[in-house]
Amino acid sequence: MVSDHFEALTEPQRRGDATEAIVRMAFVVRGVTVLEPVGDNEPYDIVVDHDGEFSRIQVKTAYDAPSDGSVRFETRTTRVKSSGYERGRYDGHIEFFVVYSPKTGDVYLVPVEETPKDAMTIRYQTAKNNNTSQINWHADYLLDESLHLL
Repeated sequence: MVSDHFEALTEPQRRGDATEAIVRMAFVVRGVTVLEPVGDNEPYDIVVDHDGEFSRIQVKTAYDAPSDGSVRFETRTTRVKSSGYERGRYDGHIEFFVVYSPKTGDVYLVPVEETPKDAMTIRYQTAKNNNTSQINWHADYLLDESLHLL
């Protein structure tokens, strides 16, 4: 399984490269054209052409959330500057996040306007306290379920 090999990657750059390759493949096998910008100075990693509509996408790797049954991903930019870290939002620069979860092997498509300012949690199991209010459910963001949003 891909996720078994993914977990062996310890360098952040390699993990990011692997996530981007997995995401590109997920689109390609669904008949969606993937375009890549030259260089890495854009706020998006890829652009997809779905039925003639272009969408800018930031690719993220999900990590285990503090509670069982969910994964989490960062929704802000972080740039290293000589004065320290500079953090910002992707609003107006991308239309979607596409998130790969090594834990579940799933790919999620998340509209940027639905994301909190720092990080988002996607739940694939009911919480132990059975709280179901304001939950970002796994099934709502799976690529096959949300591809029509492109």
